[in-house]
Amino acid sequence: MIRPQFVIADEQSLRSLFQPTHTLATLKVQRALDRHAQAFIQRSPFLCIGTQDMDGHADVSPRGDPVGFVQILDQHTLAIPDRPGNNRLDSLSNIIANPRVGLLFIVPGYDDTLRVNGTARLVTDPALLETMRVNDRTLRLAIVVSVDEVFLHCAKAFRRSHLWDPAHFQDRSEMPSLSKIILDQTNGAPSDDNEMRKIDDDLEVEYSKTLY
Repeated sequence: MIRPQFVIADEQSLRSLFQPTHTLATLKVQRALDRHAQAFIQRSPFLCIGTQDMDGHADVSPRGDPVGFVQILDQHTLAIPDRPGNNRLDSLSNIIANPRVGLLFIVPGYDDTLRVNGTARLVTDPALLETMRVNDRTLRLAIVVSVDEVFLHCAKAFRRSHLWDPAHFQDRSEMPSLSKIILDQTNGAPSDDNEMRKIDDDLEVEYSKTLY
């Protein structure tokens, strides 16, 4: 149980715990995508998008594709393809309710990340969607982000976590498969190992059919 007297409830109390922000940490925030930010995005195959609904309920969702999948339309505008998913539409519904988004771009092997904050729209322009076609499959929509802030984030989190260090990679088999976890949490997973293995194999087949 967390005792109330140890909860930080205002910004003044928060900032009293830390040294003042370094000048460069403030000055590094850009209002447009300069050549360095664009180069980073062009190398990134993966990002996380943070959204909130009208009531402030938050969600973070991964987006991934081949390197450079996010299009830089101009210095102030990005376009993110919306590939097939589970159709929960959490991020998309949130954007309609509250268009403010935060993006975190990641490049494999880089300890730095790029943060972009802005305002998103859901766009069905055929001309744009055609440029994002993969395997002859056209998207239903794209997320277009108007950039308000962009800045590089330091390497400390990735270095602390040893994220890219193979010596720290964990064995996925030490946990149940995704299918088994979800079944355990819902209808119950089958006790027969062969039946469970078939369910896992079917999921892999589904992945191969529905990535695009």
